[in-house]
Amino acid sequence: MSVERLREALLDGDQNRAVLEAKRLVDGGAPGETIVTEAIEKVMEQLGAKCTVEQFNLLEIMLVGRAVTAVMKGLFPEGAPCATVKGAVVLASLEGDVHDLGKNIVKTVLTAKGIGVIDCGKDCSLDKLIEAAKRDNARFICISGLITSVVPQVRRVKGLCLARGLGQIRVVAGGAALKQSTAQSLNVDYVAENAFDGARYIEEIVEASL
Repeated sequence: MSVERLREALLDGDQNRAVLEAKRLVDGGAPGETIVTEAIEKVMEQLGAKCTVEQFNLLEIMLVGRAVTAVMKGLFPEGAPCATVKGAVVLASLEGDVHDLGKNIVKTVLTAKGIGVIDCGKDCSLDKLIEAAKRDNARFICISGLITSVVPQVRRVKGLCLARGLGQIRVVAGGAALKQSTAQSLNVDYVAENAFDGARYIEEIVEASL
């Protein structure tokens, strides 16, 4: 079963065609996880590679983002039954990174798995991130990064948590710019290959503590 037509529709920013192609895949038996990892996240990577000063196209990003959002809503309808909230996750794209498509995919996947998410949005300062984690007694901080300029900020998160008495929080990083690095080089607990990989890591930690 090919997902190429869905990728093409997403890259064209054709919302209606993307939703139709996603429905065809679902009707044909394709799991939602496969559609996300093989179509949506592949498109995200291609889009991320074009986000340079020379190739940056805000309209293109907006159109692709709209199509991605529509497909994700079809795969994971809002209000769909989910398990009891199993753990609090604070999620953000850090200051300087105004891309939130990847972050929103992570949020949708975690929510669908019954994991509570506090979304701090995009272009989020480290102070706002840590304060949200403290206020909501978060067990995890998830950082989505599409641009490499946020790497120095990512490396500071664990230290800031420790300084504020939040050393128990696990930090998970992911996204096109961060998954190329190791957990050690980013000073985080885990680097996720994709949204589902990160969700599995969080689920395993949560389930082990029950």
